[in-house]
Amino acid sequence: MRFQQLLARAALGALTALSPLATTAAPDTTAAAPAAARPPIADFFSNPEFSGALLSPSGKYLAVRMGRQGQRDALAVITLADNSVKGVGSFSDADIGRFDWVNDERLVFTATDRTVGQGDARYAPGLYAANRDGSKFIQLASRAGKPFITVGGGSAIHSRELLPWNTYLLGQRNSQDSEYVYVVHRIMERPGQLDHVDLQRLNTLNGRYTSFGRPGDSESWLLDNNGEPRLTTTVDKGVSAIYYRDPADEQKWRKLVDYGTYTGGKGSFTPLTFGPDGTLYVVSHAGKDKSAVYTFNLTTNKVSDQPLVVLDGYDFRGKLIFGKNKVLGVRRVTDALDTTWLDDGMKAMQAKVDEMLPYTINLLTLPTRPESPWVLVESYSDRSPPRILLYNSDTQKLNLVGGSHPHIDPNQMGQESLVHYKARDGLDIPAWLTLPKGGGKNLPLVVLVHGGPYLRGSIWGWDPEVQFLASRGYAVLQPEFRGSTGFGAKHFRAGWKQWGLKMQDDIADGARWAVAQGTADAGRICIAGASYGGYATLMGLINDPGLYKCGIDWAGVTDINLLYDGHWNFTSDLPDAWKQYGMPTLVGDQVKDAEQLKATSPLLQAARIKQPLLLAYGGADMRVPLPHGTKFYQAVKQGNPNVEWIEYEEEGHGWALPKNRIDFWGRVEKFLDKNIGANPAQP
Repeated sequence: MRFQQLLARAALGALTALSPLATTAAPDTTAAAPAAARPPIADFFSNPEFSGALLSPSGKYLAVRMGRQGQRDALAVITLADNSVKGVGSFSDADIGRFDWVNDERLVFTATDRTVGQGDARYAPGLYAANRDGSKFIQLASRAGKPFITVGGGSAIHSRELLPWNTYLLGQRNSQDSEYVYVVHRIMERPGQLDHVDLQRLNTLNGRYTSFGRPGDSESWLLDNNGEPRLTTTVDKGVSAIYYRDPADEQKWRKLVDYGTYTGGKGSFTPLTFGPDGTLYVVSHAGKDKSAVYTFNLTTNKVSDQPLVVLDGYDFRGKLIFGKNKVLGVRRVTDALDTTWLDDGMKAMQAKVDEMLPYTINLLTLPTRPESPWVLVESYSDRSPPRILLYNSDTQKLNLVGGSHPHIDPNQMGQESLVHYKARDGLDIPAWLTLPKGGGKNLPLVVLVHGGPYLRGSIWGWDPEVQFLASRGYAVLQPEFRGSTGFGAKHFRAGWKQWGLKMQDDIADGARWAVAQGTADAGRICIAGASYGGYATLMGLINDPGLYKCGIDWAGVTDINLLYDGHWNFTSDLPDAWKQYGMPTLVGDQVKDAEQLKATSPLLQAARIKQPLLLAYGGADMRVPLPHGTKFYQAVKQGNPNVEWIEYEEEGHGWALPKNRIDFWGRVEKFLDKNIGANPAQP
């Protein structure tokens, strides 16, 4: 009862009519102002206070996951007709993880533990279900054999056999009109080595399930609009194949296409979704530089000649929004995540919400089978962390549900812009430039390099790391160097086998561009990044010692051969298939490119780094294991007295714990202030 009362007070206090301008910042047109008090580090790097909300299929109820100071994250349901709140579940020794509606009466959810780092975590989230009033609670899957104690929902221990610990939610909604959900059973040979993924249809009331046959070593599955398994993608020896299960003969799988898992190939596509009429929508390059949305003819096994959705200057990333048995709109990523509505009614609703929230991007999400006027709204900008609101289409009023970082004042944040510059060989490089509040010229600059590297680094929006740096007076440049995805096949392929070479040049060319624009002070530039970004930090200090005055590397790769070969005292989770079929083409072949891999090894060239350097690694990192850091630290410190070493013993590939995030970024702040800040240390 105490939990329900506390949550009820919190929720009812949040669900109040919103004054549109009260928590929304206008564009920053002010000149640079005198330095104000810096926002506390914890405001950026504490766990979100509000981190999830989902409307029920009818839209009559809202499920919320709420963080409570000093307590575990809990799951509750708000009845929107009267604002009443019911606790669905909370754990005495865990937090609520993922959750979703099974139907309008029932939810399914997992557990997680936000108090431990990766080294102490056991990635077995368990699986639980309960009605929206907390009744009929049941544990469905084991969490490493450890049952939970639920508050107000009865015992989580049952005499029947639970699904095994490596059972996870599929992440796709079925028709949400029964008590069933789909789960996947991930079969791993060892950490990072996925053998295959089994699919099961699970009854959330009694725990019984049905398994589906597969045509090979399935890696992923796609349901159709009725919630039936319709596609699966298999992987074998670096070749992916997509199979279709025809409704007319559901015992057979028919292959539609196969292609290189890491390199693509003619006819390759990515399944996107099935429409209400059974149409398969896919994302394909179809011989063009930028990928787009096409239909796929399941009779002829061909992608349509003309695309349905094309994004100017970008590969397609997003989803189709269906309703009323048709496509209502497209949720897509260009510079930002936004929506293009095709339906006139939704266009009008979007315009009304945008009028009430004029300085943010506002994403509208409809219930799957609307029976109420409520629409979920996620509102964000570059200076405003995400907030969840409810819009009532009858009253045309907004209610604030909660925000991820409510202590952040948008008026203290910097502005982010998408810029473009030319690399030295003429390739166009997109980049994100964030300036401190008030802007300015000749600013100290942090070049923040994304990881991957074969992914898109960022999209326009509030980023705690970037805005933290901006709040300390630094300009931040985030290049989408060649090899980054999302900007076309040419841009992606231009980065193959370019670690430490042209990819590195793109980053340096961005820093020099910022100097030429008058944005950055040529004498106060620091390079920083994690994972591949950490590798690029070290190679930047080696290749361009006159450009970068310091470097910050966390969880960074220090030698490509070490990624391949590992080390006797650690296990890497890099898949063997990636090492065998992906890395030789995209990163470099250990035999054919042996000399290049030596020339681009920070570990082998550590003696060349003389600039101040901050290194941070996780003791439990299985992606870039600790010896990457320790071996490099031992090498670099012999000739460089200005190297600071941090090891978070319980952390993995990044910092999961707020205390470590706060500690790390506090150290970053001091390091930058000392070396490129307003009063850098004199040599």
